[in-house]
Amino acid sequence: MQTKNLSAVAPLVLLSSLLAGQALAHGSMEVPISRVYQCYKEGPESPKSAACKAAIQVGGTQALYDWNGVRQGNANGNHRALIPDGKLCSGGNESHKGLDLARTDWVSRVLTPDASGNFEFVFYATAVHATAYFQLYVTRDGYNPAQPLKWSDLEAAPFCAVTSITAQNNRFRINCPLPRNKTGSHVVYAIWQRSDSPEAFYSCSDVTFGTGLGLVAPWKELGQVQAREALPARSTVTLRVFDREGHDVESHPLLLEAPLSSEAWLERLAQRVNADSRRVRVGTLQSSGEVAPSRAAPGASVYARDEGVSFQVDILKPSP
Repeated sequence: MQTKNLSAVAPLVLLSSLLAGQALAHGSMEVPISRVYQCYKEGPESPKSAACKAAIQVGGTQALYDWNGVRQGNANGNHRALIPDGKLCSGGNESHKGLDLARTDWVSRVLTPDASGNFEFVFYATAVHATAYFQLYVTRDGYNPAQPLKWSDLEAAPFCAVTSITAQNNRFRINCPLPRNKTGSHVVYAIWQRSDSPEAFYSCSDVTFGTGLGLVAPWKELGQVQAREALPARSTVTLRVFDREGHDVESHPLLLEAPLSSEAWLERLAQRVNADSRRVRVGTLQSSGEVAPSRAAPGASVYARDEGVSFQVDILKPSP
């Protein structure tokens, strides 16, 4: 999110420094978003969801700045031997122990299959390593999220496994059939094993299985918009949409006539975009397959039907 205001220069410089320090880090699941990346996107110093606040109380903020480093350096495929029960989401790392909290309120994403029963999982790699395999597991029916996640809580075999995959724009896009007959809340557990090193990476994504099978053109998540601060009157928030060549194809400006809280202006922006856009929707994906604004959600996701679509949110504040 870009803010055209001199007061935002220092935070942006700090963010650039942080990203530079992460250049040698690795990655995590982006769609559906992992616990650690969700909490990082909310903001390590002031997260909005109760689960992320609890994770920070237990494990501190550094784990969230290191969102792309949930790993075992010498895994070499021996994941179950290295990571004990109850420590799967942290990858067995004390530094990320807050991710292992047994809670029923982790931010969840609805998984709605396309007409073929598939879903595109997106793993965001800040450093693109050679890949031995990705394995995606899902929890068994009857899984109890109020208990620490154990290996035996996962289905015996991965529902998706790929060995030949190439990253594009630092994203590994993994198109897989969704597990059949799954309903309600579950966890998708991802393992990324490198082929050029014994190192492996792990992530937990909290999901809800939707009922969208048969939709002609389901919505695909592009990313999140996080509203981190209230905005004064006469501010303008604009969501811009680009095609695969990077051309501007839509612009949705929202002028604030009065000061609004972060939750309020984000909800109003979502309502504006959803009413006017032909290409994207903003909000929370429902089990019905519709996208609706929600002030209760920590942030909002942007969804598109067309391939190659991207977006940017610009904020222009009034001069003092």
